Amino acid sequence: MIDEKKLKELLQRAAEIKKDNKLDLSSDEDLSIAVMNLVSLEEHFFFTGAKTKKPAYYDLLAQVREIRKGLLKKIIKDAEGEVWCISKHLLAASMRLMEVGTKYYSQDNKKEAEELFAKAYDLYSLFWGLNLKIIDLGEVKKVGDGQLNVHDQSAGGQKDKALMAGLNTLVQKLVDCCKE
Repeated sequence: MIDEKKLKELLQRAAEIKKDNKLDLSSDEDLSIAVMNLVSLEEHFFFTGAKTKKPAYYDLLAQVREIRKGLLKKIIKDAEGEVWCISKHLLAASMRLMEVGTKYYSQDNKKEAEELFAKAYDLYSLFWGLNLKIIDLGEVKKVGDGQLNVHDQSAGGQKDKALMAGLNTLVQKLVDCCKE
C-alpha cells in the first residue's frame, strides 16, 4: 500500500531536493538498468546452455550472476524478507516488457507498445518505491481486482491509478540518468 500523505510529502521533498541538487540517484538508475541487462544475460546463458547442451554456458551464467548480485547490493541497502528477489524480478519484468514493447513499436503496433511501456514503467516505479521505502508494506492484505488496498472502495481502481501516477512522478523527479 502506498501511503498518500507520505507520497505527497516525498513529492514535495523531491522537488526541493532537485532544486537544491542534493540527491543524485543517477548512478543507481544506471546500475538498475545494468542489473536488468545482467538478468537478461543470465536467462540467455541458461537457454543457450540448455539448447546446446554445453555446460560452459552455465559457468558464464554463474559469473554474470555474481556480478549482478554485487551491483544489486549497491542499490538495495536494506532488504527485508523477499524484497531482494522481488526487486530483481520487478527489474527483469520491466526489461522484458520494454523489449516486447519495442518490438511491437517497430511493427507499427504503437498502441499495444505504449501499453507495455506504461506497465514496464509502473514496475520500474514499484522497484524504486520499495527500495526508497515509499511503499508501506505493513498493512498490505489480499485485495480484490481493481483495488489498491482493502480500504479502496473504487471498483474501477481509480485510486490505485492515481497513486501509481504519483509514484511514477516521484521516480521521474528523483531518478534522473542524465545527471552527471
